[in-house]
Amino acid sequence: MLAKRTPSTFLKEAFMLKSLLCLLIGSYCAHAPAAHAMGEYLQYEELGALITQLEKEQVYAPGELSALFAQVTRDDGVLKAIARPAEGTKEWKDYRPLFLSEERVQKGVAFWNQHADVLARAEATYGVPAEMIVAIIGVETKYGGNKGRNRVIDALTTLGLDYPPRAPFFRKELREFLMLAKENGLDPLTTFGSYAGAMGYPQFMPSSWRSLAVDFDGDGKRDLINNPVDAIGSVAHYFQANGWKTGEAVIVPARIISQDYDSVINKDLGTSSTLGEIAKKGLIPREAGTYLAATPASAIRLQGDHGGEFWLGLTNYYVITKYNRSLLYAMAAYQLSQAVKTAHDAQAAAAPPAP
Repeated sequence: MLAKRTPSTFLKEAFMLKSLLCLLIGSYCAHAPAAHAMGEYLQYEELGALITQLEKEQVYAPGELSALFAQVTRDDGVLKAIARPAEGTKEWKDYRPLFLSEERVQKGVAFWNQHADVLARAEATYGVPAEMIVAIIGVETKYGGNKGRNRVIDALTTLGLDYPPRAPFFRKELREFLMLAKENGLDPLTTFGSYAGAMGYPQFMPSSWRSLAVDFDGDGKRDLINNPVDAIGSVAHYFQANGWKTGEAVIVPARIISQDYDSVINKDLGTSSTLGEIAKKGLIPREAGTYLAATPASAIRLQGDHGGEFWLGLTNYYVITKYNRSLLYAMAAYQLSQAVKTAHDAQAAAAPPAP
């Protein structure tokens, strides 16, 4: 007598059949993206509303955006990438090596040497140290070597319409990108960037490009994709606009002097206390220096190679987090800036004097 086939039996048999097929055709089954029709986003009401608004504002002619989005498709890769950013999945001990390699340091020195005059002008104009500007471009794109492989319009459309946690933000950036493309003569179908839609040497989001990028070489264009001079000036302007304090420290290592320090550790992206209040809880600067007790600061604990590392983040440290909302990112950028400066200064000191 045949055994009764229950629904669960059918499910097990279906799973076994799928597994067999995967074995037959290789690993493609596990990684193949879902099929999405080109132009399917034209069926989304939110996109229709955006198109209508841009036509009403006469940014685009009637029918122009419909023709454009008929060539846009969903990018499942960006949905996977945004769900597992390194800043959210790694501890400091694993995150740091991604950016503090000797290769990245030496390429930073080379970039600094190549653009020394521009970096000096940016520092003088905006008050942001040359090494900090170099480090940001180094962390973001390896000094222009990796500006991103995702088509920006696909990435922003996907995140703005199919990523509910941050859809409003990315829909705003999609609108900004479409306006930027008109203003700067960019072809939306051939402009590439990160999975989140950031572009160029400094990986500016469209809204940041439109509001904070500068024409630093005076050629009448703000080109962050092909022009490192504009990128250098724009990074410096971005930091100044977000509150960088010229000549002030960024972050200082701390040491434990009492066991109440856990109560003052802060994971938020901003100063929450002062150096004096933090000292009362058990953390003080490790190195000698003039530190005013009233200086705004936050106590930070990072998981390093040998357990907890303790730091006192100052205002400039949290300005870096305006660029990327992550304590790990800010620390990587700062430490890369110091490593590049040390190597750059050592190279300059070893150079023979000019005749």
